[in-house]
Amino acid sequence: MARDLTEVRALNAADLDGVARIDRRLTGGDRSRYLRHAIDEALAESGIRVSLAAIVDGSLAGYVMARVDLGDFGRTAPVAILDTLGVDPLRQGHGIGRALLSQLLVNLAALRVERVETVVALRNVALLAFFVRAGFAPAERLAFVKPLA
Repeated sequence: MARDLTEVRALNAADLDGVARIDRRLTGGDRSRYLRHAIDEALAESGIRVSLAAIVDGSLAGYVMARVDLGDFGRTAPVAILDTLGVDPLRQGHGIGRALLSQLLVNLAALRVERVETVVALRNVALLAFFVRAGFAPAERLAFVKPLA
């Protein structure tokens, strides 16, 4: 399995700079404030967080931030929400994303979570293909958005 070939460990506060570096390479923008909040929430807030880091040659090569949601929008069963997944573009294609997702799924199964949900922008074809290869399929729900300004 991919997770056997890549060191995957729990995400920690010291990973912020590496996560921000990878995110800048992926998005072309600086989302460090959002990422700091996401990591702080992953480490300190209540609820079950299952966020991981992939280490290659001693440095952060990828990350996944997820949480277990105990119910919303009428659901009562625990569902995992995969908030963000990133792999350094210089290291893509080497199984790091698969390793992170594989370990995440093992951890979630141990928590008796039966389903993982995520949201992907339609224009992000590479990420859509990654999730489809991993067994994800479109949900039967549509997200609706109403701008307020």
